[in-house]
Amino acid sequence: MTLVIPDQLFNSIRMTEDELRRELAVALFQQEKLSLEQASHLAGMDILEFQLLLCSRHISLHYGVEDFEADLKTLHEMGRR
Repeated sequence: MTLVIPDQLFNSIRMTEDELRRELAVALFQQEKLSLEQASHLAGMDILEFQLLLCSRHISLHYGVEDFEADLKTLHEMGRR
């Protein structure tokens, strides 16, 4: 999906595209619309970097069953290498 933001509106925000992506990712993570993995991907950051960003803003991690299962899958795949 492509989101188009008119140049005039984008310029009034006074953010780079990367900053805007990070802000959107943080907001959607806070609202529990995205998992940690999804939000970090949207932000263009690895999970640890995104966690540090959340920590710097005093945003707690919500770590649910879906996140746990995704981590287990990742660990399992890493064990195959």
